[in-house]
Amino acid sequence: MRDVAIIGAGPTGLCLASTLAAAGLKVTLIDRLSAEELSCPPPDGREIALTHSSKQLLNDMGVWQRLADDEIAPLQQARVFNGQSTWSMGFGDASSASPLGFMVPNHAIRRAVWQAANLDGIRFLHTGLTSVSTNVHCASLKLEDGTTLQARLAVAADSRFSISRRQMGIAAEMRDNGRSMMVCRVNHEVAHDQSAWEWFDHGQTLALLPISEHLSSAVVTLSERQMAKLMALDDDALGIQLTERYGGRLGRMTLADKAHVYPLVSTYAERFHSRRFALIGDAAVGMHPVTAHGFNFGVHSQQRLARRVIAAFQRGEDIASSRLLAAYDREHRLATRPLYLATQAIVRLYTDERPTARALRRLGLRLGDKLSPVRELVSRHLQGDLHPPRISELPHSALPRLPLPRPLDS
Repeated sequence: MRDVAIIGAGPTGLCLASTLAAAGLKVTLIDRLSAEELSCPPPDGREIALTHSSKQLLNDMGVWQRLADDEIAPLQQARVFNGQSTWSMGFGDASSASPLGFMVPNHAIRRAVWQAANLDGIRFLHTGLTSVSTNVHCASLKLEDGTTLQARLAVAADSRFSISRRQMGIAAEMRDNGRSMMVCRVNHEVAHDQSAWEWFDHGQTLALLPISEHLSSAVVTLSERQMAKLMALDDDALGIQLTERYGGRLGRMTLADKAHVYPLVSTYAERFHSRRFALIGDAAVGMHPVTAHGFNFGVHSQQRLARRVIAAFQRGEDIASSRLLAAYDREHRLATRPLYLATQAIVRLYTDERPTARALRRLGLRLGDKLSPVRELVSRHLQGDLHPPRISELPHSALPRLPLPRPLDS
């Protein structure tokens, strides 16, 4: 009988496994990827925006120290554009000694988490999951290699499309945004000021994430059909297209690396636990990237669960009691639900091309720029507040009453 079985060896699952193993728990980690693939993940185009609190957490786990200096880019400011206007609402101060956050490549985080992990205390099973079920005593996991594993607690860390979540009968709100996201690194002629752009243009959503003075990560969100046409271009033609799409604001753009495409699907689990079963990372909350909180929510979810499990283990108590898992569920829901709902409202408003929606978002940006409490709350969260600003903290005038998207069947 193992103490904890974790399904998924992404950075969130691996962080949890390492933390629990270091505290003396018997941990099994299940993932189809080999040790070689997990230890040396290839670049996948994704850049992760880390808050100060996430940086501190990674530092405490020995992960941050394993990132190379050139893999960490300070994020001094964030700017939000709408349509063809050159005006933007800004967050942060370019002259501040403390940046808003930090940009780190996803594959670098994965590699550093592996290097920092307490591997000697983790039993790896490089296979897939066939089924998971629980009773009052334990969780039973049947694996593709024919083995059956029992653990006091099973934890799903197997992506926003979690198979184990579905097998345990936990529903999830799922919003397919009907668009795809292309990410790639680009060189540009004009130097930027280490500010991130979020540009809600007509028919497309663009982001530009700073890496170095003349290097950024370009993020383009389009419909499936438009994305297929864009990805059919060769590198030179794609560079020309990106230059045009970004309005030439940073001069000529050329590809610095391979472009990758991902579907845009947001998920929020109906609950984050069941009997002897818990959800962390994207299996619990799969965020739309517009507010850049997906990984931050994930790394804090494992910390919230680990803290409770270790405390119960050290007291000789049940590490998967219903009371413990319900407390984790409540804490993580309070920390994530307000921003998840706000993000869905933002995405719905800023991808609506009707004239009334365009007018409303122009008004919203202008109003938000004049309301310093709004900008201060966002900046405060990025610079170290563990909890996102709650809806009740925001001025009522900054909150348009928008219908939230209806959940889709999971």
